[in-house]
Amino acid sequence: MTTHPHRRLSWAAGLAVCCAAAAACGAPSPGGAVDFPALDVVTEIDDLDHPWDVVAAPDGTLLTGERSGRFVVKHPDGSTGVLAADLPDLVVHAELGLMGIALATDFDVTRILYTCQTHAAGEVTDIRVQSWTADAQWTALAPTGVLIDGLPLSDRGRHGGCRLLPHQDGTLWISMGDATQAAAPQDLHSLGGKVLRIEAATGSPAADNPFPGSAVYTLGHRNVQGLTVRPGTGEIYSVEQGTHRDDEVNRLVAGGNYGWKPDTGDGFYDESVPMTDLDRIPEAIEAVWSSGPATIATASGTFVTGPGWGDWDGALAVGVQKGRKVLFLRLDPTGAHVVAEAAPPELAGKYGRIRTVAAQPDGSLLVTTDNGDGDQVLRVTPAAGR
Repeated sequence: MTTHPHRRLSWAAGLAVCCAAAAACGAPSPGGAVDFPALDVVTEIDDLDHPWDVVAAPDGTLLTGERSGRFVVKHPDGSTGVLAADLPDLVVHAELGLMGIALATDFDVTRILYTCQTHAAGEVTDIRVQSWTADAQWTALAPTGVLIDGLPLSDRGRHGGCRLLPHQDGTLWISMGDATQAAAPQDLHSLGGKVLRIEAATGSPAADNPFPGSAVYTLGHRNVQGLTVRPGTGEIYSVEQGTHRDDEVNRLVAGGNYGWKPDTGDGFYDESVPMTDLDRIPEAIEAVWSSGPATIATASGTFVTGPGWGDWDGALAVGVQKGRKVLFLRLDPTGAHVVAEAAPPELAGKYGRIRTVAAQPDGSLLVTTDNGDGDQVLRVTPAAGR
């Protein structure tokens, strides 16, 4: 069967191409969006090296982690410090190292947080998710257990995922790249190329997962690096990196297959096939948004909320590495289509590669840069009255 890697451009992506220039400049778009708000950008933490994720604790403490395994905190009084944590078996290679960080939903009571990192001990090399307890003064992390291990990784250090999303129902969602293993995304016996859902307390597969006894929630992914909940709906969206084209935003449904199948029959990892291959996987779920003919390297996603965002309240913010910006996508009420997009000039091209965007309850947006020299944690806030 002949595949056509360039034949599919979703309705949402087509609309985005049409309206991107207008929306980025604050002009009305075909989707009816009004001006994008002006933004204030301040540096929270600087002098970092490849910070992957950032979280804010209830007491106002900010925590970020560098790919090398160094944890850096900023205290509410403005002082910064290194958080002691023992990661003796951390492997840092290409895209791999210390990746996702997330606070437990009951962190204010338990002081538990989770990390995802590459690991090597003896003959075992894998990606794993670990839980920790932070002390009250934010000086040290104590390991409390490995929730899941054996997650695949690539010898070349490509496609490791690994975003963590704790959910109020007690589960932990984990995005896993395909580790450039051709058969992994469509193989239910592999945890590569999947979004996983486990019990946060035990690490066991969530009881109501679509494949009984399996941590797999969705399959057919290439390299999901963003997971987020759409406010008011409970729906989970993923942000995925494409090949030379077609970065994607997907709305996750239990047992859904998102169509990535780089195995063309001989075990060769073929990156020329479509991201959503409807020829070979007719049941594949099409993306809510696609970057279209060129990749911009989407690396994270979060929904911004608050009146300061105006008509963009509830929009999906996406961290972009290659495109060096934060991209905002305004969804229709069903959440199935993008009706407008914007790349505000305060962030576009000024801070280099953007890894993580993380919306905060006060309406601000935390951002990590990913340049490897002088990286920062930024706070972005809609500018009142401008």
